[in-house]
Amino acid sequence: MKNRQIFISLLIAIIGGLVAVFAYSIFIGKNEKIITATVRQPVAFTDFKPDSNTGYVDFTYAAEKTIHAVVNVKTQMAMETYKNPILEFFYGDNYKEPEPVLGFGSGVIISPDGYIVTNNHVVDNSDKVFVTLNDKREFEAKVIGTDPSTDLALIKIDADNLFYIPYGNSDKLMVGEWVLAVGNPFTITSTVTAGIVSAKGKNLGIIQDRYRIESFIQTDAAVNRGNSGGALVNTRGELVGINTAIISPSGAYAGISFAIPVSIVKKVISDLIEFGVVQRAILGVSIQEVNAELAKEKNIKVLEGVYVSELREGGAAKDAGILAGDIILEVDGVKVNSPSELTEQINRYRPGDKVTVNLKRNDKTKQFNVVLRNLQGDTKVVKSETYDTILGAKIVEVDNEDKKSLGIKYGVKVVELNAGKLRAEGVREGFIITQINNKSVYSVEDLKKIIDNTKGGVYIKGVYPNGVIAYYAFGM
Repeated sequence: MKNRQIFISLLIAIIGGLVAVFAYSIFIGKNEKIITATVRQPVAFTDFKPDSNTGYVDFTYAAEKTIHAVVNVKTQMAMETYKNPILEFFYGDNYKEPEPVLGFGSGVIISPDGYIVTNNHVVDNSDKVFVTLNDKREFEAKVIGTDPSTDLALIKIDADNLFYIPYGNSDKLMVGEWVLAVGNPFTITSTVTAGIVSAKGKNLGIIQDRYRIESFIQTDAAVNRGNSGGALVNTRGELVGINTAIISPSGAYAGISFAIPVSIVKKVISDLIEFGVVQRAILGVSIQEVNAELAKEKNIKVLEGVYVSELREGGAAKDAGILAGDIILEVDGVKVNSPSELTEQINRYRPGDKVTVNLKRNDKTKQFNVVLRNLQGDTKVVKSETYDTILGAKIVEVDNEDKKSLGIKYGVKVVELNAGKLRAEGVREGFIITQINNKSVYSVEDLKKIIDNTKGGVYIKGVYPNGVIAYYAFGM
């Protein structure tokens, strides 16, 4: 009897366990499977392509493809040193010897024959520019041209079969896309950092030029001093920007860096190679961002496009029929929603090019064909001015007889005057230029470099054959 009761109890326990397992599989187990499947369901919003072996984005290809084409740029500028006046009294040395001041940055090789892009602020006012390749070869570079409006410069070294970085397409960059910054921070060569595109079309007001063009790519790739002029590349190793600036309360990297998009770089560099100066097209308008405040003031219903506040008399836009109060929506089919986007689009063209401008006027869409012009108001090619055409003078190096009679050690002499800056300021033939902008002038080549690299005011010191010291100043 007792054994029978034990058997029945054991059978009930087994049946109860089976029922519990069955119920769990129906109610709990089924729900757990659904939850697990939901969590593991892959979600893809972009064309993200992970490395097939690791499952992560692989930067090694882009780094290897670009690191050999980014160079270290060193500059040398002569500054005046002030000597001890007591020693000058006893030894009679009344002239200051130049002392070189060194600067550094980065550059990007864009062709196998040695053309290199860097920032204008890297080479500005430099007397000499030196380039060190990734393989440690060193060259002295020639400045082909500069463009302060975009903070770009083109230099060249005498070399062949160089690694170079092909142009990419900055228009297709997406916010959130991976990019690499390649450069030489603090002169530490061949440095690669990674980040994402944080924003596009940023206007910071940091370029000190009246006709500045700013439409920066913002990234969080680490950029520091010395990275200026270096490459911003995508994961395919294509050039999408030139690293230019950071925003930081301390002066060191703080998570925000900015690059000039390659859409601007290509046009500027092409012009510098072909003409020696940028062929800048302008629309001939003053523009404003369409924000909530302007919309309220002007009764604008939709916050889009760029507002035309004024037109240049005789400018391209006015002659095409565009009016103040119009809202520009597109240039050749490309939408523009900020002043920086509009200036970036116009900067891609040359004077004489025709563009289609779509705009809104009184809530109606209109289209205009506009022939762009240069800063002088016509469609002609702008030529690069040389030092002799700017100064309007024939200048030679001073001879030993003049040096001895005047007690000078260096200088260049004005032997012929024509229409130009010097004659306009009252300079007479025979004047010997000894300094320009506090830089000693030892040769005609020195004068040429100083004039070619000066933007703004020019201050000249010199002496006439009768010993009279004179000073002149003029604007470029």
